[in-house]
Amino acid sequence: MPYVKRNASNEVVAVSTEASVDCAHWVEDNDPALRSFMHRWTDNSALDDSDLEFVRVLEDLLDVLMDKGVFLFTELPEEAQAKMLKRQALRAKRRSGLDILDG
Repeated sequence: MPYVKRNASNEVVAVSTEASVDCAHWVEDNDPALRSFMHRWTDNSALDDSDLEFVRVLEDLLDVLMDKGVFLFTELPEEAQAKMLKRQALRAKRRSGLDILDG
């Protein structure tokens, strides 16, 4: 159960696991003001979506650089090679799953 600091509008502006001069108000975990405060600090959905899009850009960039001979796939660390191969396999599987016309 956290302790919170509230502003003049009674909004939660700080949270602590221990009571202090600033965070003197104890609230339940499901307190609406606490939940609103936590959501503001933990909603990373836009950043997460951007990360996923950027990963695709990096994959495409690596493919272009390898196609141009700037570097070889085998120059990547083994862990990176394994991750790239796994993503390529997953993307190929997804593409083949989208082929609804057989033959």
